[in-house]
Amino acid sequence: MRQSLAALVLCVFGITTGEFVIAGILPDVAAEFGVSISAAGLLVTAYAVGMIFGGPVVTALTARYSRKPLISVLLLIAVAGNVASALAPSYELLFVARVVTALVTSTFFANAIVIATATSPPDKQASTVSKLVFGMNIAMVLGAPIGTLLGNRFDWRTPFFAIAAVCALGLVLVLRSVPEVANSGGSAWSELRVFGDRDVQLAIAVTAIGSAGVLMVFVYFAPLLTEVATFASSAVAVMLLVYGLGATVGNVVGGRLSDRSPKRAQLGLLVLLACALLLMWAVSGQTVLIGVMVFLVGALGFSVIPGMQARVLNTARRAPTLAIAVNASAYQLAAAFAGWFGGQVIDSAGLRVVYLVAAAVTVLGIAVSAAAWHRDTAESKRVAPVANSAPRERDH
Repeated sequence: MRQSLAALVLCVFGITTGEFVIAGILPDVAAEFGVSISAAGLLVTAYAVGMIFGGPVVTALTARYSRKPLISVLLLIAVAGNVASALAPSYELLFVARVVTALVTSTFFANAIVIATATSPPDKQASTVSKLVFGMNIAMVLGAPIGTLLGNRFDWRTPFFAIAAVCALGLVLVLRSVPEVANSGGSAWSELRVFGDRDVQLAIAVTAIGSAGVLMVFVYFAPLLTEVATFASSAVAVMLLVYGLGATVGNVVGGRLSDRSPKRAQLGLLVLLACALLLMWAVSGQTVLIGVMVFLVGALGFSVIPGMQARVLNTARRAPTLAIAVNASAYQLAAAFAGWFGGQVIDSAGLRVVYLVAAAVTVLGIAVSAAAWHRDTAESKRVAPVANSAPRERDH
């Protein structure tokens, strides 16, 4: 791996760890600030909302700026945001620090992917993107569990200091090794017009609704394991590792299945995910079985993402950088909903019911996905007769 790409992968790893580590330290944060688990879960919602609005808007507004200086500034903000999270003296200031950090996350990812692909050979672009995505997977497999272990060994603030250090190291490597890549120079309005496309809107809905159920379980991962499945708090980091391993396997397998048959893969995998969430509810009190289900749900939850990413990118080709940010925003929209609605479910019906509600939300995602594929099929049938008529007219 060339040095510039390794620098970007390290940055992706650090920033993504900052997003996911909160799931393993949620009870500790809630205990220190004297808030409920559902209130602490809103920290996930805060980060997600920051990415939802910050991604498209910041990406569009910075479309004219050179990419290397831009990502350097974004990394500085990420470092500052994680230090502020570690030092936050109150729940409210931690909430604000999470939002500020999230505002730049999607734009960094989008520009990192464009820089990496622009500096790679044309026949290596797909594998280059997969390496950046691998940085996200490693954050799930190693970053979040290690962050949780640090939180358990010291306190919940320590992981944020560690993440800030990783991002700072990434910034130094970016300044030393990443080449300059020109930006598109498009206006904010020309970039944002992509949102007016009905197919883009539907693709965003598929990503958001299809991911919301499994994210609801992930947000409340720690209390579900410790209070329902009776795992020791020290085992949460191990279970996060199991989940991350499942996510890595699912991402690879789901990508290959989506390449072969996008429609069948997306619908079939969502059906399996809904069934797995129902099964997780059924065995929620059995530690051995829940351990197996954590791996399976992680695998199925991430197996649908490659197809969803491809759908968003294919429907937003007029603004490729923004398309990546839009995809991240759609996923974070699901995370925001998961954090808020999951908290409502917990307050009204208890922790265990989260599994049932997550399965129901996934079924809704199946319905939206089926509607999107039906629209594609209908559009193809409408266009096909026109395309086929041209050769016949020339034959006459």
